[in-house]
Amino acid sequence: MKQDAGRLEIGVALSMLLAMAMAMAMAVAESSPAQSPQHAYPSMAPLSHYLMADRDAEIALARSAAPKAISGDATILVLGPHGYVTALEGKNGFVCMVDRSWSAQFDFPEFWNPKLRGPTCFNPQAARSILPITYKRTELALAGQSRNQIMQGIKAALASNQLPPLEPGAMCYMMSKQGYLNDAVGHWMPHLMFYMPLDADWGADLPGSPVMLNPQFQAPEKIRVFMIPAGKWSDGTPAPVM
Repeated sequence: MKQDAGRLEIGVALSMLLAMAMAMAMAVAESSPAQSPQHAYPSMAPLSHYLMADRDAEIALARSAAPKAISGDATILVLGPHGYVTALEGKNGFVCMVDRSWSAQFDFPEFWNPKLRGPTCFNPQAARSILPITYKRTELALAGQSRNQIMQGIKAALASNQLPPLEPGAMCYMMSKQGYLNDAVGHWMPHLMFYMPLDADWGADLPGSPVMLNPQFQAPEKIRVFMIPAGKWSDGTPAPVM
């Protein structure tokens, strides 16, 4: 029981700090003030730092977000100089891609960390209603907008109905061994993310609950993101217990 309680406490702590939908419990490693992540990534790095030079490697990384039975028939996106583009057309309605740091919540200290890679595979409902948020954030980031300007741009897009409403049943897979979610936890653990209205209550982060809360889209998108550990990586191998 003590061991289970300890694992739960770790999961709760991480869940408040994860960034992909993403998606993502984020933990910030302790360091001196001069080395603190809050000061490590004050602005966007050169665009080349966020791009992957090997297109095939990015395709493979995107596919690793979900089991082959899902990602093998999914549409695959890769990030180019002007935004995400379709590398391979799928046939099952799922869309797999590699999230960059600006998909995280706006107060995330590593919002501009160019090393972040979050392999994500959206189901059809999320591809239609969550992925457009990623597209918009990416458009604004690549246009040289600041973090605050991106947030204001998302607010304006929501107010003018440029972004579609959340569809019931929207979720994604984040089960890759190869992802890099932040400087403290690396690839973290395989998990599923579920996108819900802001007033949804799944008992997240309560003692004994397997559900964790990710603050990724709570503001300004007003979407609650719940995470549940998957227990296995996308290749079927067991994941370590956190």
